[in-house]
Amino acid sequence: MSVNPLTLPVVTPTIPKTASFTDPAAAVARLEELYNQACDFLTEKFSQAARAASAPESRFRAYYPEIRLRTTSHAQTDSRLSFGHVAGPGTYSATVTRPDLFRHYLIQQLRLLIQNHNVPIHVGLSTTPIPVHFAVAGRSDITVPQEGAMAFPLRDVFDVPDLATTNDDIVNGLGYTHEDGSEPLSPFTAQRIDYSLARLSHYTATTPEHFQNHVLFTNYQFYVEEFEGFARKALADPASGYTAFVAPGNAEITTADGEIPQLPKLPQMPTYHLKRPDGSGITLVNIGVGPSNAKTATDHIAVLRPHAWLMVGHCAGLRNSQRLGDFVLAHAYLREDKVLDDDLPTWVPIPPLAEIQIALEAAVADVTELEGFELKRIMRTGTVASFDNRNWELREHSGPVLRLSQSRAVALDMESATIAANGFRFRVPYGTLLCVSDKPLHGELKLPGMASEFYTTQVSRHLLIGIRAMERLRDMPLERIHSRKLRSFDETAFL
Repeated sequence: MSVNPLTLPVVTPTIPKTASFTDPAAAVARLEELYNQACDFLTEKFSQAARAASAPESRFRAYYPEIRLRTTSHAQTDSRLSFGHVAGPGTYSATVTRPDLFRHYLIQQLRLLIQNHNVPIHVGLSTTPIPVHFAVAGRSDITVPQEGAMAFPLRDVFDVPDLATTNDDIVNGLGYTHEDGSEPLSPFTAQRIDYSLARLSHYTATTPEHFQNHVLFTNYQFYVEEFEGFARKALADPASGYTAFVAPGNAEITTADGEIPQLPKLPQMPTYHLKRPDGSGITLVNIGVGPSNAKTATDHIAVLRPHAWLMVGHCAGLRNSQRLGDFVLAHAYLREDKVLDDDLPTWVPIPPLAEIQIALEAAVADVTELEGFELKRIMRTGTVASFDNRNWELREHSGPVLRLSQSRAVALDMESATIAANGFRFRVPYGTLLCVSDKPLHGELKLPGMASEFYTTQVSRHLLIGIRAMERLRDMPLERIHSRKLRSFDETAFL
């Protein structure tokens, strides 16, 4: 006779009492303790169940830890800050995963809440179960098999990821509240974060621990080769502040002559990390071609709460006055990529962010040694259009060209608008500096011979400009980079 899993007794670890903290570091230490206890419990029970010849006679469940804040005051906080405070009196909560990975971020956010509201933080267990897949994700010796490979249905005994509740209701501004009526403290739930952490490892072949706070996106492998060359020079210079370079497969070197083993097959989005001890280094992601890849990458990197991401890729120049190799600094986006239409309507404007624009323009001036009016010889500021059709040139031109002209677009690609729009949606500061690699409206196509010469002369300094811009942003105070432009009426307190 088969056993009804709904009637099985549920076994959980001992549930401790909720504790209050005015020390953010102590609160995060408690989060780590609770999270580790829960994962150890699930790992132990899963290992036992995997070795058993029959189904366990109990269900096993453990819960994510959570943070709670309660305030009754209407006192105004510093209106210059875009984060670190709640909108008004009430109860606010957030489930937490991987507190070890987010330790610095959590301490920073909790310190602001305690200072701005003069109330303690409450740390305890939530009512959200941890899926067993995520609990054992950090164990290289344990793999959760596919459904049907075990002696019992996995979901009869353990909690598994629930995509119905792993969503973007909070960041999409849909008036989300938790089941207990509390308002969200964080832009993402713990399950949503765990899902993205797993996806990042899959798509990039590097673990989330290596990601840095400044992310460059590109659409060509040529930039990767230049990035590795720059990284090796940086590692040879102790004054650079960079201490390690990580390639797909989590291959890490700390010296300029370190050997990086090549994977037999690169992941879908090869990712490379030039690291600094405090996480303020630079991550480069080769997202390849297309808005779908751009959305996938940014959907998942967003949970790491980077301080900025920039697109440095190639584009079609739309003006006859442009030359191959010229730069385009986007100050607006014509969104015809379509992949974000359900999450962020096209009528939503995607504003340029002054700090990002200034950093990019200054970096172009630094690298090219051109200033003021002379800089206009090689760079235009204007609208960038992003299409979802790579071969749009093969269609009848009257419709697309008319829209491009009416929008005053100066360049066209497939990824920039997606990256900027998802930055706006996820409250991650964004920017775009593209390099003109062809001019299809004027008969200059990206042909092999022309492309080789272009790549040889232009890729190196384009990448260097992106790196220099990120280094400028790194030196800015955090409250200047994270603009109030990106925050809606009712925002989460956490950045």
